[in-house]
Amino acid sequence: MTEVVVIGGGPAGMLAAIFSARAGHRTVLLEKNEKLGKKLYITGKGRCNVTNETDTESLIGQTVSNPKFMYSAYYTFDSWQAISFFESIGLPLKVERGHRVFPASDKSSDVIAALYSELKRQSVDVRLGCQVNGIKKTDGSFIVDTSKGEVAGTYVVLATGGLSYPSTGSTGEGYDFAKSFGHTVVQPVPALVPLNVDLPWVQGLQGLSLKNVRFTLFEGGKAVYSDIGEMLFTHFGITGPLVLSASSFIKGSKGLRGEIDLKPGLDKDKLDKRLLRDFEKNANKHFKNSLDALLPNRLIDAVITLSGIDSEKLVHQITKEERLKIVDLLKHLTFSISGKRSFKEAVITRGGINTKEINPNTMESKLVDNLYFAGEVIDVDALTGGFNLQVAYSTAVLAAISIDEKGLK
Repeated sequence: MTEVVVIGGGPAGMLAAIFSARAGHRTVLLEKNEKLGKKLYITGKGRCNVTNETDTESLIGQTVSNPKFMYSAYYTFDSWQAISFFESIGLPLKVERGHRVFPASDKSSDVIAALYSELKRQSVDVRLGCQVNGIKKTDGSFIVDTSKGEVAGTYVVLATGGLSYPSTGSTGEGYDFAKSFGHTVVQPVPALVPLNVDLPWVQGLQGLSLKNVRFTLFEGGKAVYSDIGEMLFTHFGITGPLVLSASSFIKGSKGLRGEIDLKPGLDKDKLDKRLLRDFEKNANKHFKNSLDALLPNRLIDAVITLSGIDSEKLVHQITKEERLKIVDLLKHLTFSISGKRSFKEAVITRGGINTKEINPNTMESKLVDNLYFAGEVIDVDALTGGFNLQVAYSTAVLAAISIDEKGLK
């Protein structure tokens, strides 16, 4: 009989299997897809931001849902240990802006290949195209019913992922397996997901990228997120790092509003003086031809339209009140948000197996002995920058170590 059965061949499943096998346990890894790491392959636009080179407290600070639950996991296997692990299995890494860590080759396929090689080196029994239909526990062991027959094991690690990018196999069956053992599931919703804006001027800016701007998200009149970085306009609304991170703080779907500060480095007084200097240089030009030094060309028409000032008006005819209105617009470019995009475009799932039913020091179920959880199937999610993959690694390694320690007692 197999000692440890790991269900799910994503990053959490692969690390749980590797560390289980390293501890000397007979381990089988069941994956319903024809290959491992299908979602990992598309992570970071195919580059795979494997983790973030930062300390444990920063990892906790970047965790949105249930950060305190992650203390033991992060302290057991932090980002420095993740970096060391990947380099030890033959994957050269590099660190980029924001402490984001990528494979030196910029190829997510190299991450998967290194993990697969380590699985084979540790003699993990990897079974691909193996759909799990259900799990039962009898006489102290688990019977896993699969499309390729039954698999028996003393321990089960459920690492089936969430609902994001369902085309990669994330269809939520892990929630059903957990429910069959009495676990409750916090309603899964898309997180790190683009946002819909049903306004012609926003959609008309499709393809325009803004850098070093402040994006603030309001829900019900309250600011729930604000940061400086990059964002992108699309045919449906907005996306980019700032927007994806902001989406994780949305609780409902009503009263959503976005606000862009196009010049976060300047307060209104300094921006007014800057605008006044530009206007003095362009005193005899039409208003529409006076903002080139201040804004991307594609944004000028939108700003002029929103200002309500005649685009043909000569700059020297613009009043102080009109100029201050422009300043206010540049600092508070505001629009209503109609909601999130679907799971098909979500980087991660918010929600999942209730953390109150999982021992945070072991990742073992509080309801069922020898049942463990790892990765996105748990109700934990984090911001962009490699943090969600670190959640996967940390929970997986803690589960594997806990199984080993339990087996030794």
